[in-house]
Amino acid sequence: MRILIVDDSRSMRLILKRMLAEMGHSDVAEAEDGSVALSQMASFKPELALVDWNMPVMNGLEFVSAIRESREYDKVKVMMVTSESSPRLVYEALKAGADEYAMKPITRDVIEEKFMLLGLS
Repeated sequence: MRILIVDDSRSMRLILKRMLAEMGHSDVAEAEDGSVALSQMASFKPELALVDWNMPVMNGLEFVSAIRESREYDKVKVMMVTSESSPRLVYEALKAGADEYAMKPITRDVIEEKFMLLGLS
């Protein structure tokens, strides 16, 4: 499975990438903001995007909204992985097109549970 990690924190990208590798997922790309991620969508063709909310240039919500405007990406699963825990913000993310929402700090167990909920292995 091709997975795109979108987070402005290099350390968070590395943590997620390591967890994914431990789960057997090695086809992983990284982007430091939504704009960079958007430019990688066509060439990388991810099946899943793990997206932070607060990023410069284009935040996670803007990224989710942008890819959901294109039918080309309607099968891409999106999981927000963020420290934003307000019920209103969770609702906004899901309304914009996120498929799942996980709070930081995140663990491998949480990722595995969310993957099951998304029908991914």
